[in-house]
Amino acid sequence: MATFSPDPIDNQQSLIAFEKALPFEKRLAASSIYDLFEASAAKYPDRVAITMLMTGAQDEQPRQVKYAELIKFIRRAANLFFTLGGARPGVAYMLPSLVETHVSLWAAETAGFAVPINFLLQADHIAELIRASGAKILVTIGPHPQLDIWGKALQVKQQLPELQLVRVAAPDAEPTEHALDFYTGLMAQPDDHLIFGAAGSGDEVAAYFHTGGTTGAPKLVAHTHRNQIVAAYGGSVMLHLSEQDTITNGFPLFHVAGTIAGSLSFFMIGAQVLILSPAGLRNPAMIASFWKIVEKYRVTIIAAVPTAIGALVEAPLNGADLSHVRLGICGAASMPRAVAERFEQITGKKLHEILGMTESAGLISIDLASGDRTAGSVGYALPYTEVVIKRLLPDGSLGESCLPNEIGVLTVSGPTVSTGYLNPQQNKGVFAGGVLNSGDLAYKNEEGCIFIAGRSKDLIIRSGHNIDPAMIENVMTSHPAVALAAAVAQPDRYAGELPVCYVSLRPGMTVSAEELQRHAEQHIAERPAWPKHIFILDGLPLTSIGKIFKPALRLDAARHLVKDVLLNAAGLHDVAVDVHEGGPRGLRVTISLTEAQKLSADAVREAFAGFVFETIVDLSKGQ
Repeated sequence: MATFSPDPIDNQQSLIAFEKALPFEKRLAASSIYDLFEASAAKYPDRVAITMLMTGAQDEQPRQVKYAELIKFIRRAANLFFTLGGARPGVAYMLPSLVETHVSLWAAETAGFAVPINFLLQADHIAELIRASGAKILVTIGPHPQLDIWGKALQVKQQLPELQLVRVAAPDAEPTEHALDFYTGLMAQPDDHLIFGAAGSGDEVAAYFHTGGTTGAPKLVAHTHRNQIVAAYGGSVMLHLSEQDTITNGFPLFHVAGTIAGSLSFFMIGAQVLILSPAGLRNPAMIASFWKIVEKYRVTIIAAVPTAIGALVEAPLNGADLSHVRLGICGAASMPRAVAERFEQITGKKLHEILGMTESAGLISIDLASGDRTAGSVGYALPYTEVVIKRLLPDGSLGESCLPNEIGVLTVSGPTVSTGYLNPQQNKGVFAGGVLNSGDLAYKNEEGCIFIAGRSKDLIIRSGHNIDPAMIENVMTSHPAVALAAAVAQPDRYAGELPVCYVSLRPGMTVSAEELQRHAEQHIAERPAWPKHIFILDGLPLTSIGKIFKPALRLDAARHLVKDVLLNAAGLHDVAVDVHEGGPRGLRVTISLTEAQKLSADAVREAFAGFVFETIVDLSKGQ
């Protein structure tokens, strides 16, 4: 088992002391993901590892799997994957959040490597990801009244005839010629040992997680066993976890937040992971009954993306007893200050932010659970991980380390950093010499706390979902009337960011924004990437060398948003609005009210309270 600090780590000094006291290899004997589950099963055989909720009703009898059962489940599945795919097989899975999803992931990493797939993607893109990964097996679910996963799996099978489908279905489901039944396959395998010898370990690849949207060139990030173990361990230490903890894991299990920070950190310590239905917190029933679920299952840690936290704080408490809650954690996108404050009013506990990237096994830094919350900060780097803020030079390269409170580019090094993308040509500008260029603009204060101040890259993050703007731009420029297209992020109170697209037309061509919107929705593979607005300009702003100047478009998109909010929330028009980049939150909006408008100042402040960007209401014109 792991060696943890007997006392909570509550500041930078105690974190440094913890790191220096022992090298990582002496803190944790495990060299493989399989070792972690074996150790937890040996120490906590009768503790519940996973509780699976389907409805969230107070009288629901949940499915619960103890650690002794989970390790047997993993062994059977790992043996099945070896039988089907041979030595070190690649196993893709396309599943909602289920017990079987966990089993498929950890068994795949034991026998070979896992390829988690976002089942919301289109079949062609899923096939391309699986083809690129080299996976031989796809675990999926059978026909479902709300999900079209099975249909996509059959389409993928048509494109990849050699792919072995394994179907997770109810015991009374009719057999199909297209796939092996998951449980039938499991029952043919032993559960007391691995039939193929040693599990994958160390610097062997444990998984390929896809990232960067759904472009024609999928970016598959390699995770080694060591990457995931060190990241999960860091999460356990900095959240000061114990076997008494229970987490609400509403994250999808194709995402590193759901699998590493929200699961593996807890499994390795013998804690309980509570799965909030197959759809997680996208299920309205889970939102409506959430606080009573927290009470019933004695939840200690509430985890969700900011958009979900925003929905939860509006859900009725219904008299729920929240005395077991000790903290909340959130990540994947910036947390609006008003939402964090509301969470803390409801629970009486702090909401701590996490910074993670797929390229760093899902975790980079955490706002220490046992320390005082630092508002707006993503905390300190994990143990054995180094975060350095580098100056961004005019040519786009990185220079020397920044001084405290100086904004630069966040870089990461250490054992959590991936060996790179499966396609090494995609490593340029991201991985170099064991250092990860996160693309995030950030700064550290004098105490070493990390603050995110924006992004140097153009990635759009909608509710924690990464959208590659090139995917949108490629589709828009395929329209015969469009000459240039640029997709940028527009601030959004709920999702953090939404994609919008600016286009200029070819000479002599005309087209409406509505027609372009229909074109986008027909050809963009992923619904979250559909532009919220399409703006047609006479020409897009260009740099001196002819590149589209996206910063100007991002500011324009924010300006449109601000004026829409002013009109809809406060009934104001013809308001002087200044939007520019800068400040600790990456974007500063100044709204100047005249004498006639200043009576609406409180309404204006309230209207912008939920947004991440900094808002200044200037009343000097009314004086």
